[in-house]
Amino acid sequence: MAKRDYYEVLGVEKSASPDQIKAAYRKQAVKYHPDKNKGDKAAEEKFKEASEAYHVLSNSERKQNYDNFGHAAFENGGGGRGGFANFDFSGSFSDIFEDFFGEGFGGGGRRSRRSNNRGSDLRYDLSISLEEAYTGKKQDIKFSTSERCDICSGSGSKPGHSASSCSMCGGHGQVRSSQGFFTVQQTCPQCAGSGEEISHPCTSCSGQGKKQANKRLSVTIPKGVDDGTRIRLSGKGEAGSRGASNGDLYLFINVEAHELFKRSEVNLFFEFPISLTDAALGTTIEIPTIDGGKAKIKIPDGTQSGKQFRLKGKGMPFMRRGDYGDLYVQVNTEVPVSLNKEQRELLEKFRKIENERSNPSIKKFFQKAKNFWKK
Repeated sequence: MAKRDYYEVLGVEKSASPDQIKAAYRKQAVKYHPDKNKGDKAAEEKFKEASEAYHVLSNSERKQNYDNFGHAAFENGGGGRGGFANFDFSGSFSDIFEDFFGEGFGGGGRRSRRSNNRGSDLRYDLSISLEEAYTGKKQDIKFSTSERCDICSGSGSKPGHSASSCSMCGGHGQVRSSQGFFTVQQTCPQCAGSGEEISHPCTSCSGQGKKQANKRLSVTIPKGVDDGTRIRLSGKGEAGSRGASNGDLYLFINVEAHELFKRSEVNLFFEFPISLTDAALGTTIEIPTIDGGKAKIKIPDGTQSGKQFRLKGKGMPFMRRGDYGDLYVQVNTEVPVSLNKEQRELLEKFRKIENERSNPSIKKFFQKAKNFWKK
């Protein structure tokens, strides 16, 4: 089968820059890497094909030879130093992976192995009231996690002993297996990537360097926190294996619904019922505020149901800022029910002397209705 054009393999134009070629190869390498497609021969071939294309196009001399002569430049040792006759695939690909992904693909250093043994992140769901979200709070939380063993200080070895290099991978944490001219690198199955063997395991943690424990932690919830906010506590997650760094603890905040106030970001909304006569004649109302205080609002005469009044700075605080949102109070006119005789007589009298000027919306509606009926 004829080889595909290298530019076509990577999905780039002939005029692509080195960075574009590199980015295109990275995408292909991640997608078809054998570690992610175990047993998939088609993916393995695509991976080899993309790696070969990148090897040529990433080098200016090889790229020029390919642009001039195509695949023939590398057949039968052609192309001088750019030919494939003397090309060490395993070494070159290893260099490519190190360039893209760090030490993990190229043999692995101690720093990389430590990061592989990093402790797991934890999640803790915390429910608070709207008032607590307004003021902020400190709270103790309890959870089960793994902590560094205090007997071996996280090393996994008995006091007075130390770990030795893994006999299978030689301390690299990675092992290579050859498939023809291609070399695949995987995590060492014997040491699980740590590069170390524990010959005298700690009796307290069985060589893990960590053990299960119940932990109490004091956390600070900042004022203004909203529902769904995620707070990261660095290094407060599970302990890593054999001295590796801890994971993180993530607090997920649930702000409980309030019986009076509704929240939209930093603004609060509050519905206040008023009587028909107060809406018509005007009044002054006193409402509660989220800080536990009270505020007065003057309701002018003729206020319609649904009218909103804004109280500046009476909403929720902005996180990590000194200012506040607003409180919007919506007045809803309640029509009286179960009228007594006197109330009914007075309303009947009012209806008789009522004129259209007192109800401009009603007048406007009926005018529209008359125009509609005339069509």
